[in-house]
Amino acid sequence: MSKPVHVIGGGLAGSEATWQIVGRGIPVILHEMRPTRETPAHKTERLAELVCSNSFRSDDSETNAIGLLHEEMRRAGSLVMRAGDQHQVPAGSALAVDRDGFSQSITETLSAHPLVTIERGEVAGLPPAEWDNVVVATGPLTSPSLADAILALTGETALAFFDAIAPIVYRDSIDMSIAWAQSRYDKPGPGGTGADYLNCPLDRDEYEAFVAAVVAGEKTEFHDWEKATPYFEGCLPIEVMAERGPETLRHGPMKPVGLTNRHKPHDKPYAVVQLRQDNALGTLWNMVGFQTKLRYREQQRILRMIPGLRNAEFARLGAIHRNTFLNSPKLLDPSLRLRAMPRLRFAGQITGCEGYVESAAIGLLAGRFVAAERLGEEVRLPPLTTGFGALLAHITGGHVEGETIDGARSFQPMNVNFGLFPPMREPAGEKLRGNEKTIAKRKALTRRALADLDLWLGREQSIAAE
Repeated sequence: MSKPVHVIGGGLAGSEATWQIVGRGIPVILHEMRPTRETPAHKTERLAELVCSNSFRSDDSETNAIGLLHEEMRRAGSLVMRAGDQHQVPAGSALAVDRDGFSQSITETLSAHPLVTIERGEVAGLPPAEWDNVVVATGPLTSPSLADAILALTGETALAFFDAIAPIVYRDSIDMSIAWAQSRYDKPGPGGTGADYLNCPLDRDEYEAFVAAVVAGEKTEFHDWEKATPYFEGCLPIEVMAERGPETLRHGPMKPVGLTNRHKPHDKPYAVVQLRQDNALGTLWNMVGFQTKLRYREQQRILRMIPGLRNAEFARLGAIHRNTFLNSPKLLDPSLRLRAMPRLRFAGQITGCEGYVESAAIGLLAGRFVAAERLGEEVRLPPLTTGFGALLAHITGGHVEGETIDGARSFQPMNVNFGLFPPMREPAGEKLRGNEKTIAKRKALTRRALADLDLWLGREQSIAAE
């Protein structure tokens, strides 16, 4: 009990893992290399800094898989969800947070905990042999020395893919005589009103001119060693989407469905750019889905072609960074331990999950697993029917076979989704069709998940009490 567990990485997964471990009375040394060693994406030295969007996505726990994962984490005592709920900002049906308040809260909570020691500085290479229980939660910006050590240990040849950051606009520079406030289908979310996004409309000519400019715009050049790194399909830069076809953006982040122009209610926009509140003051707004690798001067020129943003001032422009993740089904056991060195357990995005909440959820599980192991208890995996179990199973072996690289199966990052859950039998009685059937199935899946989760958590709590 007196020997600490070492957690490497102070992001969402590392912070959550730390919280779960100390909750069982086990000390943790949390290693965070910032500010001693900076990263291309982080701006502060705070723990759990959100470097991309400020959204945790849908908070609907009845019909949405990510909303279900929110609820599972709340029931499991998640620090990340507690801080998210405390620092939420309006975002329609989504849970979005004031990023500064959120990270400050987690930093203060862990810094003040008597069982947590925060050590600043890089863990270069593999952790020392005397660290007998380690959680590696270094995220998408794992230091090169540690990544190289993992590669050498596992015999793998690649750990990386690219992710991108969306621009943030000052609210007072948005022209509200053109833009209007509305959530898609007027749907309110936690802390929201149903008018939580700012919408900038484009007609067909404006849209086609914008797409042409995005395709022709000057892009960031990559180093030779970066050029073979693939993008994650769920977070493509706008220029990559635009290059796939002139209508791709209009069916992606610029889709106009569920929105009515308040200034011209009878003039349906051909495309729409949405902005979401990014801080509690409401002074900063994030361009939803507009991650980009355009050069800064090109971003300002091209983004100001959007009606409503012609005088936009940017608090942050888009950027590109390289993510790092393991071939987890091959390298990790079901409790996230590295098969080649079981004293190392991995958590967060480095395992091949995608998204803030998924990353934190895997950190939560890793923390619970390592705490049980330290206390000499059985490591009990969450049921496959839960969001926790479905995501964990995908990471550690349940992924779908898809494209191959050099003849080998390719494992790709994945957001939690209902396709990862074991299917249910259709209920007897009246046959439902279309959207009603889909909603009914999702509600049945989430009811089953939360019932099974409560049984799992109850058993875990009884073991802790013993």
